[in-house]
Amino acid sequence: MDSTLEQAQPTALGTLFRRIVAGLVFVTLFVGVMGGAHFYLVTRLALDPGWPRPVVYGSVVLLAAGLGSLIVQGIPRRHRSIWGNRFAFGAYSWMGLLFYLFLATAAADAVELALRGTGLIASAPESALAVARVKATAALGVAVLATGFALQGGRRMPKVKPLEVPISGLAAAFDGFRIVQISDIHIGPLLDREFAGYLTEAVNDLEPDLVAVTGDLVDGSVNRLAHDVEPFADLGAPQGVFFVTGNHDFYSGVGSWTDRVQEFGWRPLRNRAVTIEREGSSFFLAGVDDPHGAIVEGAGGEDLDSALRDTNDHAPTILLAHDPSSFRRARRRGVALQLSGHTHGGQIWPFGFAVRLAVPWVAGHYRDGDAQLYVSCGTGFWGPPMRLGTESEITEIILRAA
Repeated sequence: MDSTLEQAQPTALGTLFRRIVAGLVFVTLFVGVMGGAHFYLVTRLALDPGWPRPVVYGSVVLLAAGLGSLIVQGIPRRHRSIWGNRFAFGAYSWMGLLFYLFLATAAADAVELALRGTGLIASAPESALAVARVKATAALGVAVLATGFALQGGRRMPKVKPLEVPISGLAAAFDGFRIVQISDIHIGPLLDREFAGYLTEAVNDLEPDLVAVTGDLVDGSVNRLAHDVEPFADLGAPQGVFFVTGNHDFYSGVGSWTDRVQEFGWRPLRNRAVTIEREGSSFFLAGVDDPHGAIVEGAGGEDLDSALRDTNDHAPTILLAHDPSSFRRARRRGVALQLSGHTHGGQIWPFGFAVRLAVPWVAGHYRDGDAQLYVSCGTGFWGPPMRLGTESEITEIILRAA
């Protein structure tokens, strides 16, 4: 047997095993967390207020159906269909409503606890029933209102966001050089070929010098999404379209997707750098795999050493890295500018505060000495088709010679 094949088989089996284990862990955690959230809402919104039985039964059935839709939506499907897309829209919309129901109900519980501690709420049984009904009604009203605004925000197409970035050491030939960044597109259950076509046309209309796709292009396999991503083959720029992987690209089969984007004419930067030249001057464009990639594949992931091996101090380096946490390491390596996504800016308020616990760079332009970071709020969305307090964006970055 070929020795290369002998070495590859354990790696393939190991990757498959890791995917199965990771999938089982995720499903267990997902069902546990979602089941607990639904049980909490059944208790607070249906049982505690002592509503008439038809209301209680209807509430329980509705919440059970919502939980079931989220579980069924997690079952992979090989091909898309209009009914599958509509079901996905309903399930993910329920996820967003669930988020706000849980927050509003928990906030109502906290207010009640504070008022009871000050003696402003009596402890009589009839008082407890009235308070439970007020809490349930208020929580439902706030959640429905927030979800409505968030759904409207999710329907809006991404806006072009211009940003001028001075780069120390950048040659005058690159003053005004324009990089259009798109990130976290998430072609998949809800965003399809129509969105890919709109995005391709919008980026091309900007006539950028270079296009940077900073990860999470898809949510689904190449076979399932082949038709939806076809418009991306028309995306172009004089200096090229460059792609780095995101965590969802790894979940969706990173090898197959890397091959597919190369068929579009895109250039994947998987822990490597290229030289961008103009009028005898140059800068380095580097890219790293998502740091979480090694969890899925068992190897690989971010490798800054490899990505920056061919760079030097004679020209600045711009780094494409899906996860802004890479900036912790890149800023110490002399990277002039890092372009990232991943956070979606929090996507739906107040989730951005939770994101900030994991990474301090949630959205926008940051500077640390000579190193700079820009974090896109994302061009699409993931999960609930919602945005509240954030806007999807196509970022037009204009480089300036500092």
